[in-house]
Formats: sequence, C-alpha cells, structure tokens
Amino acid sequence: MAASSFGVDGQRRSPPDVASLELPPVRLSVPDVFAEIATSDVIDRAGHSLGKSYRDVVRALRGELAHPPDVVMRPRNEHEVAAVLDWCGSVGAAVVPYGGGSSVVGGVEPDVGDGYAGVVTIDTTAMDRVLDVDTVSLAARIQGGVLGPDLEDQLRPHGLTLRHFPQSFECSTLGGWIATRSGGHFATGPTHIDDLVESVRVVTPRGLVETRRVPSSGAGPSPDRLFLGSEGSLGLVTEAWVRVRRRPRWRVRGTAVFADMARGAGAVRALVQSGLQPSNCRLVDPVESMINGMGDGTTATLLVGFESADRPMDADARDAQQCVRDHGGDIDEGSWRTFDDGAITGERPPDAASSWRNSFLRAPYVRDALVTLGVLCETFETAVSWARFEELHDAVTHAVRRALGEWDTAGGFVTCRFTHAYPDGPAPYFTVLGRAVPGRELEQWAAAKEAASDALLATAGTITHHHAVGRDHRPWYDRQASALFVESLRATKSVLDPGGIMNPGVLVG
Repeated sequence: MAASSFGVDGQRRSPPDVASLELPPVRLSVPDVFAEIATSDVIDRAGHSLGKSYRDVVRALRGELAHPPDVVMRPRNEHEVAAVLDWCGSVGAAVVPYGGGSSVVGGVEPDVGDGYAGVVTIDTTAMDRVLDVDTVSLAARIQGGVLGPDLEDQLRPHGLTLRHFPQSFECSTLGGWIATRSGGHFATGPTHIDDLVESVRVVTPRGLVETRRVPSSGAGPSPDRLFLGSEGSLGLVTEAWVRVRRRPRWRVRGTAVFADMARGAGAVRALVQSGLQPSNCRLVDPVESMINGMGDGTTATLLVGFESADRPMDADARDAQQCVRDHGGDIDEGSWRTFDDGAITGERPPDAASSWRNSFLRAPYVRDALVTLGVLCETFETAVSWARFEELHDAVTHAVRRALGEWDTAGGFVTCRFTHAYPDGPAPYFTVLGRAVPGRELEQWAAAKEAASDALLATAGTITHHHAVGRDHRPWYDRQASALFVESLRATKSVLDPGGIMNPGVLVG
C-alpha cells in the first residue's frame, strides 16, 4: 500500500542496534542510597530519550538521541520520589517525569537547555497499584505509575472500570493522564481525566501537596485543576482518588453514512445537543473511511454506540437512528447490533464498528511501520465551536496540502475524523500521510506542523485538545494563552519549584 500510494521503494529501515549508540557521557554521580532504583545503562538512557511522535520515531531510526537523561530513577514510593527531588535540587539536576513514554509532543524528551548539571528521568511505573476501592462511593485510590491495562485488571474483580481509554491506553499511566489532561476515547459524557479525578497527591520540590477528596467543592479555585495539565512542571503525581463505575453490561452500536463530512457533522451536532449522550459518536471522513475498510471513499461514516451497566440501550439507539435520518444519514440496518454481556458466552461476530475499533487500536503501531518504509505520518488534533468547524476544517486541510506540495509529496492526503463531540463543538483529528523526503523528514514534518498549527489558531481552534503542550506545541501555546495567566503560572512554579528543575521547557520557560 505504501509503495503504490506514496511511491516509496518498499524497503524497510531497521532501528540501530543498542550497542552502536553513542550517547553523551553521564554527568551525574549517583549516591549509593539510590543504588536499587537508579540506572545509567545505555538501554535505559536511550529508551527514555524520546516520546512516540513521528519526529521521535524518525530520530530513533537514525540513532539521533541528542538529549538522553544521565540517570533513570524508578522510585517505589513517595518517600523515594521526595528523596530524588531533594537530591536533584541540591546538585542542580533537571527532572523529567516519565510514565509510559507515550507523549507525541516532546513532553518527556530531556531537552532542558543549558544551566543544569544533568538530567534525571523519574520513571513512575514501579508505583503501579490500586491501593483502595470505595465500592459505596464508586471511587478508587490508585498510584500514578500504573499502566492502563494493569489498572483495569485490578478494578475488574470489583466489577468496576475507570472507563478511560486513550489510544495510548496500553503504554500510558494514570499519572501521565492527569499531568496531560488526557482524553479517553468515549465521545461524550465524563471522558476526560479531568472529569474522573476526585483528589491528587503530588510531590513537588517544596514538599507534598494533597487535595481534599470530596465530590465537589466551592471553596475557592479548585486545587486539583492546578495539577491537571501541569505536565510535570510543578511536581510528580504519585496517587489519585478517581471516580470509577460499574462495568457496562448492555451495549448497542451501529453505523450510518453521509454524502459528505458537513452533513455528518450536522447529525453529530444534533445527537450531542439532544442529550442522548452516546458513548461513541465518531464521524470519519470519506478517505479515512476507505482506508479503514468502511467504504469506497465517497461517503463519510458515522459510528454510534451506547452502553450502560443498568439498562438496555435499544430505545436510545432508536432515537439516535431517527436523528441521523432526519439529517440525511443513511442507516446501515445490518450494522446495528445489541450486546448483552450477561448473555454472551462466545466470541462476538465481526461488524464494521469492531473492525474500525481494531484498526484504531492498531494505528500507532501501523504508523511506526509506515515510518520505517519512508512514509510521512503525522496527526493534529483540536477542538472548535460548531459555528467555526467548516472554516477550520477547510483552513487546516488546505494549509497542510499546500505545505506538502512544496515538498513534492506524491500521493499525500489529509483526512479528518471527530474523536469527541460536545454540545458546543467537535474535536476534529487530522491525519497526514505522504511520501517522506529521504534525509529531510524532520524539515518536512516541521513545515506541515507549522502550517496546521497556524491554521488552527487562526480559525479559533485550540493548539491541542488531548495531546498536551509539551515542547513541540510551546510556540503556539504561548500565542494562545493569556499573558497574565502565563505570568501567574510562572509565579506558581516559582513557589512549588523554586529551582526550576521540574520538566524545564514545557508550559513556561
């Protein structure tokens, strides 16, 4: 497919052997007290040098790891986290918090600039337990380093789920979700980690901050919000009480098609403004539908789903179908299926929705394979009001196509889908595919990134809906954020992190 669509030669590049990597020398001498949790092995330093963006994959394939950490620490509890931060502050070492390493915006790359004696990456994955489950209040106290699958495995015996499933679910952590304001891939309802956090414990260079665990509070600005989205710039999330729910039993899902993206967007707007709150309401444009085996490239596809732990969802599904028909959608009657987990004992038969879901979950791994074949593969995501969506869609699409055209990218295309939908607007997610220019991949990527990001801000979108700011989005975040707010955030950082050691380069200078 890559060869026929993009004109690449079909030869796959292999990553370099670890033994061949030439990393800068280690600049820090670790005290013996950290011997059990510290390492400066090449594989650990290399593995914590980059995140998982297109740019990161290209540099890893080249063996270009310019900013590896000097030391990787894997603390096992809050006491060890605090001890590491105290030592880093005393020697002037920068600290980069690291969960699963799934950042696609440079959030975990130890590119901290000059002025530090070295860099310590704190890998949190040794703190990976569900510590307490409150089945009466439907909440759980969970350590920040737990990966998504392990978190769900520990909740499952209680019949509970966090119901937070970002695309990086397999290789991202609860603390990382909180630090980056992660968006789970349910289209409506409490899908952002913001909605699921009751309280947090954060170890900062100044000490421990613990917020009060209550369902809601009107006591001043929310202290939880100070750390949600702080991207490790204020401290490290070690624990959180989060809202959980009973695992769903009843599900309904199905598909519909529209003549174009605009008509599909009208149906999605009507659905989310109706109060039905589908668990999935994902609109996929014609080209992306074709790529994922859901059409011939002439129609947009809408995937709709409902789920509940308490009642069958057939009535909601019927209302959704009628809403779709009212807005010009063609319902695929055969695709609409009802599932009762209490009655199912075998494998579910395949359908269009499950095929798309499987393709969606494989997408990051397919992306990496495409990069090894010489394909440019990047994504841009945002959120915008319904009134400005068409303008933003056209502006981003044309800007990126123009940027690719300047690089003579044969067969390149830009697709769009909705990852989330709100009563006041959608979250469009753009995918760019094209032939990468050998040796110039990073310059080509930067041109496309700049074109898309400029277009997003120019048409009232946000620079990121759920990928965070990191280092890659800083130029546009600086333009988007209020100058007085940034000054306030900088002042807060100076109180909690007076040495400026926590993840330098993200959010504020």
